[in-house]
Order: sequence, then C-alpha cells, then structure tokens
Amino acid sequence: MGRIAAALVLFGLALAQTLEVASGEARYRVKEELFGVGITDAVGTTKEVKGQVVFQNGKWSGRLVVNLESLKSDQARRDNYLRQNTLQTARFPEAVFVPVEVKGLPNPWPREGRLPVEVVGDLTIRDVTQRVSWKGEAEFRGSEVRVQLQTAFPFERFGLVQPRVPVVLSVENNIRLEVEIVFRVRP
Repeated sequence: MGRIAAALVLFGLALAQTLEVASGEARYRVKEELFGVGITDAVGTTKEVKGQVVFQNGKWSGRLVVNLESLKSDQARRDNYLRQNTLQTARFPEAVFVPVEVKGLPNPWPREGRLPVEVVGDLTIRDVTQRVSWKGEAEFRGSEVRVQLQTAFPFERFGLVQPRVPVVLSVENNIRLEVEIVFRVRP
C-alpha cells in the first residue's frame, strides 16, 4: 500500500507543480563610462519579486513580477533618471515575465541537486513584450527550488533609450538582467 501511495504522489508531482516565490532578487547591469571614473558596471537591484509558476501536463503558466520602482543602484541620480526617463515607472511600474518552456528539467523533478536550465518566456518591460531566453542553474532542496538566471539584450529591443547625461561619457547598448529566486514547491 505504501508503494502505491508513493507512486501516486510521484505521478501527481509529474503532472502538476506550483512554484511560489518565497524570496528573490532582480538586477540589471549596464557598462558605463563616467567622466573622471572610467568604465564600470552600473548595477541596480530590487528584492521586490513576486509571483508563481505552474507546471501541469507538460506546460508552464503563471507569471513573475518585478517592481521596477524599487530598483536601487549606488547613485540616486541614476535611479531617478531610469525611473523617470528610461523605464517610466510612473506609467509602467512592473516588469512581468510569463514562462512558456523550461529546457533541461527532467520530469519528475529531482528532490536534490543542481541542473543547468534555460527558461524561455515572454518578458514585458513598459508596454513592449518580447520572447527572451534566460540561462542559468536550478538547485533542488526538498520543497525549495533556487534558480539563478541571466539574459541580455540591447536597449531598443524593448523600446528603451540609452541614458544620455553630461557626466556619463557612454553607456553600452547591452542590458544584462539577472534573477535569483527561491521558489517554494506546492503540490
């Protein structure tokens, strides 16, 4: 009887899994050249990441939301410029990601261990939605799944304008996004 129950639980896990964000951090990185400083990475982060994703019948659904208004770097002027001009967070306060495929993940999922993964889905920044691919790693720890993922794209892919201010000599036309999310697995 115990084996039958265990088989049914594993079968159910293979059919439907809900991953709820327990904690997370999202980051952007952009190379910039500042007058008197040189080339450096501008990095902004937020811990305001929420949402859930569901894997059922071989398909992914759900959404992950990042609060763009809460992004902070080491420069308040940069943060204000990004909020007001580049991201226009008064009108578009969130970035939303809707997953459609996860490559490299076996079914059923392992209870422990790390795997390289690629997560494909639709990312919306401001009023532009584009299909993007994130690459990284998933770590399984019992009822938790920790993911670290990265993607990159040019500003214009999402209709964003590169920052142009006097103290910034240049900004590379490549935005790198990184996320670290701890999901709680719910049956």
